[in-house]
Amino acid sequence: MRLFRSLAVLFFLSAALPSHAQDLAATCHASSSYDVTLHADSVVFDRAAPAPLRVELQQGVLHTDGAAVPLNAEDKDRLALFERDLRALAPRVRTVAQHGVDLAVQALRAEAGGMGLSADTRTELDRRLAADARELKQRIAASNSSHDWQGDAANRYANQIAADLLPLLAGDLGRQAIDAAMSGDLQAAADLRDRAANLATSLQPYLQQRMQALRPQVEALCPSIRRLAALQQGVRGSNGQPLNLLQIGQ
Repeated sequence: MRLFRSLAVLFFLSAALPSHAQDLAATCHASSSYDVTLHADSVVFDRAAPAPLRVELQQGVLHTDGAAVPLNAEDKDRLALFERDLRALAPRVRTVAQHGVDLAVQALRAEAGGMGLSADTRTELDRRLAADARELKQRIAASNSSHDWQGDAANRYANQIAADLLPLLAGDLGRQAIDAAMSGDLQAAADLRDRAANLATSLQPYLQQRMQALRPQVEALCPSIRRLAALQQGVRGSNGQPLNLLQIGQ
C-alpha cells in the first residue's frame, strides 16, 4: 500500500540497494492505487487514474473529485472512524520505519567490521552512518505523505546515501588491494578488487536477512489495516461506486 511506502526507507540506508523484502503490502496483503496525504484538517487520497482521482475525508465529510458526497449517518461515522484510525496508525508506521533504520545501521556496521577497514575509515563510516541515520529519521518523522517515498523522490534519496557510503568502503578495499599486490599476494589483491567492485550487490542479501527481525513489528500493524479496510466497506463515492481506498487480498 502506498501509504506505507515509508517502510522502503528501511533499506535505503543500506547503500540504497533495491529491496524485495517484505513490506506491508506483502505481509498484510494490503494494496491501494492511491497515494495518501495527512493534512491538519483532512486526509487526501489521490491517483492518476481512474476516477475518482482525488478523495478527501474530513471528519465524516466526503468529497470525490471536488464534489460533495451525501452520506447517511452510518457512513459518516464509518469515515470518521476511518480517518481517526488512519491518523493513529501513521505514527506507528513511522516508529517501525525508524526501527528499521537502526537495524540497517547495525547491519552495515557489523558487515563493515569484517572488511579489515583502517581506523580512519571506520571512524568516518561511523560518522556518516550516524549523520545519514539522523537525517533519515528526521525525514520519516516529518513525513505526512506517501508521495515523499515514491518513484524519483525515493530514488534520489537512496542514491544520495549510496554516494555517501559506498565510495568510502570501496576506497578502503581498493587500498587494501594495492597493499596486497605490493606484498606479492596477487590473488588477495584480485579478491579485494572484486569485493570493492561488487560491494552493493554483495551487501544486499546480508542486509535483507538482517531486516527480517523487523517482521513481527510489521505484522503487528496488520489488524489495524484490516480494520481500515472494513470501515470503508459500503461507502460509495459521487459516481456510485465503492471507494475502495484500500484492498485486502488473500
